[in-house]
Amino acid sequence: MMLREDRSLLAIAHLSQLLDIVTCIGGFIVPLVLWLTQRDKVMAMDAHGKSIINFQISMFLYCLLCIPLILLFGLGILGLIGIGIIAFVFPIINAIKASNGELPYYPLNISFIK
Repeated sequence: MMLREDRSLLAIAHLSQLLDIVTCIGGFIVPLVLWLTQRDKVMAMDAHGKSIINFQISMFLYCLLCIPLILLFGLGILGLIGIGIIAFVFPIINAIKASNGELPYYPLNISFIK
């Protein structure tokens, strides 16, 4: 099967993470569905999809870790603010990278899926 190059779909996969702002879980479900259905059809979708899913899982775990830290001088609140900024900015940066044909980079990303 021939893989097609579709940079706009890769960018949409990254930007779909921003659905978390509106739906709380859509930023995980939509990229997951795009990755699972298109990884064998679109060039580089497998690498981008794995990166997105790993980032989403990592951010979720970091949020869970911040909850008990709220009791410790409010450090958890600062952590949640930082996570919110990272989770908003890096999908946009990586959507631009994807449209330019570059591989994504997410900070604090734990590789659950290799």
